[in-house]
Amino acid sequence: MKKLISAIIGLLAVCALLAFGAHNLQASSGSNSSKILNLYTWGDYIDPSLLTKFQKQTGYHVNVETFDSNEAMFTKIKQGGTSYDLTVPSDYMIEKMKAAKLLLPLDKKRLTGMQNYDPRFMNLAFDRHNKYSVPYFWGTLGIIYNDKFVQPGSIQHWNQLWQKKYRNQIMLIDSARDVMGFALASNGQSMNTTKPATLLAARNKLNKLSPNVKAVVADEIKMYMIQNEAAIAVDWSGEAAEMLAGNSHLHYVVPTEGSNLWFDNLVIPKTAKHFKAIYAFLNFMSEPQNAAKNAEYIGYATPNQKAKALLPKAIRNDRQFYPDNRTISHLQIYQDLSPELVGLYNDRYLEFKMHH
Repeated sequence: MKKLISAIIGLLAVCALLAFGAHNLQASSGSNSSKILNLYTWGDYIDPSLLTKFQKQTGYHVNVETFDSNEAMFTKIKQGGTSYDLTVPSDYMIEKMKAAKLLLPLDKKRLTGMQNYDPRFMNLAFDRHNKYSVPYFWGTLGIIYNDKFVQPGSIQHWNQLWQKKYRNQIMLIDSARDVMGFALASNGQSMNTTKPATLLAARNKLNKLSPNVKAVVADEIKMYMIQNEAAIAVDWSGEAAEMLAGNSHLHYVVPTEGSNLWFDNLVIPKTAKHFKAIYAFLNFMSEPQNAAKNAEYIGYATPNQKAKALLPKAIRNDRQFYPDNRTISHLQIYQDLSPELVGLYNDRYLEFKMHH
């Protein structure tokens, strides 16, 4: 009898825990509270102190959930299981989300900080007139090199990566679009090409780079470069900023002949429910002091020109992370490609990785 009673008590306890968990999940989805904001973003992509400040200043509690790729974010929002209020897609993904009718247009009358943004980064092709998006961060794809192993200033262009003296010394970020992209740029081709023959030529050129490639890795590339494990890496500017902060021998270069210019943006998914919180947060993050603090914490470039003016001179004048207009004019924003073309890019990239 005692065993039966214990079993019943245990079962009731489990049921209570499940009910409690379901209640919390429902609350985080926005079903039970109007004083919350459900933010779906990249990992470690906002200064935690700003979340605390926003919560104290407005009374809205921010639930943060993270994703590790635009595609994972797209799939989860399309499934519609969780009521996210804001998310942070990259440029080409905004096009895809618009086509899938997953976004709500901004109510411009409720936005108070749009005038703070650099006009160069507004009204771009992926979202004309910023109907759906508020700029968050921007950056580039480039080359990181260690002056312990590479003569300062000797690497400025993509094609220099193919030099035999860099055998087994280069690390690449594990990203099909970016690796195929710099190979295309090195051939003088568009990073958005739709021509199978051009993609094949880029893959063939990457195969010739294989002897120089030490590894194709993800986040761990930062640790390896900081610890002097490789002479050269290809990665994004924000990741490069972390590397440079951890090793004074590292330098970042954006090849002037062309590379990727990317933008991450705050948008409102169709699942959104907490609109007062949404616009409070968008306006909060558009305030120059807050945007500047966030940029210092994250390491990526801020599109908020009034925030940039508040950054330390060493940061805002750093051409590695705030390239001049001449360099920017040669950069390319990734376009949303058809599923067939995305598959072709991925196939050619995997063929290179297998060859490597």
